[in-house]
Amino acid sequence: MFSIKTYNDSYKVDWNNFIDISKNSTFLFKREFMDYHAEKFEDFSLLIFYNFELIALFPCNIREGKVFSHEGLSYGGVIVKSDIKFLMYLELFTYLLKYFDKKSINKLYIKQIPSIYNSNFNGELDYLSFITGAKIYRRDIISVIEMKNENKISKDRIQGYKRGKKNKLEIKETDDLDEFWNSILTPTLLNRHKVNPVHSLEEIKKLKSFFNNNIKQFNVYHKDQIVAGTTIFLTKNVAHVQYIGSNTEKNSLGSLDFLFYNLITEHLSSYKYFDFGNSHEQYGMKVNNGLNYWKEGYGARSLTHDFYEITTSNFYKLNNLIV
Repeated sequence: MFSIKTYNDSYKVDWNNFIDISKNSTFLFKREFMDYHAEKFEDFSLLIFYNFELIALFPCNIREGKVFSHEGLSYGGVIVKSDIKFLMYLELFTYLLKYFDKKSINKLYIKQIPSIYNSNFNGELDYLSFITGAKIYRRDIISVIEMKNENKISKDRIQGYKRGKKNKLEIKETDDLDEFWNSILTPTLLNRHKVNPVHSLEEIKKLKSFFNNNIKQFNVYHKDQIVAGTTIFLTKNVAHVQYIGSNTEKNSLGSLDFLFYNLITEHLSSYKYFDFGNSHEQYGMKVNNGLNYWKEGYGARSLTHDFYEITTSNFYKLNNLIV
């Protein structure tokens, strides 16, 4: 027998413990991460039980009568244990759609977690979304290096690295985020794109205090002056580039190539994947070729990241799936 409970703080320990044993989650689903900007979203996260045992989580928010998993996160989905079998997933997903349908929530929007972040195969949601007639309303490509491969780094990137070495650049890992945020990242985003970082300095410092082992800051210095940097989110298998920036006046130093050549070949070489993220503009409809070309110069190649729109009343299409 299934049941669903809406998340509240009394479930925090259970929620976080489940994240630790699930096959398709990262620290982004921990409540400390989800709740740092709680005032921006109306949380509607759900815990799904079977015979009183917690078997799944659904991190989501609700807006204008529609449910999103989750607008404050890079990805989402139905979070389940590694040992879940298809029939159980089918039943819980059907129950979840019925739950929303009974509440007159007609549309469900899911940013599926990219496959590189899973600890086990996780194709159930993609298949069942197809069966229900879900619409892929957005599809991004993210640039990923599979680190076990012998990735050939392009001559351009190697030349940039050598230029940085010649200019005696220095890389430092630091817990201090102020210097990069104030001197590099925020000015660069404002000058180039007229936007601020997704995370304010106060927010990212708060998150790092919770997840110091997962959020790492690497800065590049020339003559003791910061010229570039990157903020990396580390999960079990993936090193993900969350933020990147350089002093536009100092690009001739080779600062970014020096930084990422060292990160990929040395500092973070033990990770299974290196995720540069996407190179999109206009909500995935355009590709910034210069940025994408730069990432591909390190051996990165394209992996799709799908966004589903599911009509909850289509749960009935799952009823006769099993023969």
